[in-house]
Amino acid sequence: MPKKIKSAKRVNEFESLFKCPFCENSMRVVNDRSLICAKKHTFDFAKQGYVNLLPRPSNSHYTKELFEARHKIIMESNLYTSMHKTITKMIKEHMDVAINPFTVLDLGCGEGSHLQKIVDECKSPAITGIGLDISKESIIMASKKYKDSIWLIGDLAKSPLVDESVHVILNIFSPSNYKEFKRTLVQDGLVIKIVPRPNYLKELREFLFNKTEKEIYRNDKIVSLFKKHFYLLDVFSLSYTMNLNQAELKNLVQMTPLAWSSDKGRINTYINQDSAEVTIDLDILIGVNK
Repeated sequence: MPKKIKSAKRVNEFESLFKCPFCENSMRVVNDRSLICAKKHTFDFAKQGYVNLLPRPSNSHYTKELFEARHKIIMESNLYTSMHKTITKMIKEHMDVAINPFTVLDLGCGEGSHLQKIVDECKSPAITGIGLDISKESIIMASKKYKDSIWLIGDLAKSPLVDESVHVILNIFSPSNYKEFKRTLVQDGLVIKIVPRPNYLKELREFLFNKTEKEIYRNDKIVSLFKKHFYLLDVFSLSYTMNLNQAELKNLVQMTPLAWSSDKGRINTYINQDSAEVTIDLDILIGVNK
């Protein structure tokens, strides 16, 4: 069965979750090829299986090469395994086994690898993953690689999902719109937000920038804002160092915007090392609606 048709049939099972990004009317799948609202706004399924629900075109600085590198780091190394396992544990502890389907929405999903890892780790046929990103390149890649989730091009600040429609919202190293998060989350749903701490990728930052140029990242304001909108159930702080080989170092540099403003000579020196240590330092914020 072509991906386009399979995706349309999959979305058909969940069409009550969708609203038109233009007029906010309900939508339905027609002829296994399009999502159409009551006012006839029409959104066709692409051959790769995704559907574009972005109200207007958007330019993204993120390239196909960046997303390919990101996919390799997430899927082929263990750099984020501890994060995936911690998130999975929280979802499984919170999940009501009587709810089927149980929807997990990744807002700012990129090429989908974090969502796929987490859904796979949950090992529950009741869970359906939905990935949304504003970048067409990322969603094309996600829909090519991961056929069982629903992939949408859309704006997380104006989600094409109806009120109280998802059980878990993931927001991994991505911007937030808490008004939309609160609107789309079911009454007892979880918001799981991942934010970097000061030592996140510190070796890369120190190598690529002089100390006078290096930004020391603080997440205090992000955590404070999260707590204003949600009851904070828990915070998991993960900090560990891993050794990456040369190929992994190259992918790491290619996937991070840190390299955009760095000297090319320093980048080449960094990625030509046989191996190097990299620190993961992050907070996993677990919240529910107030």
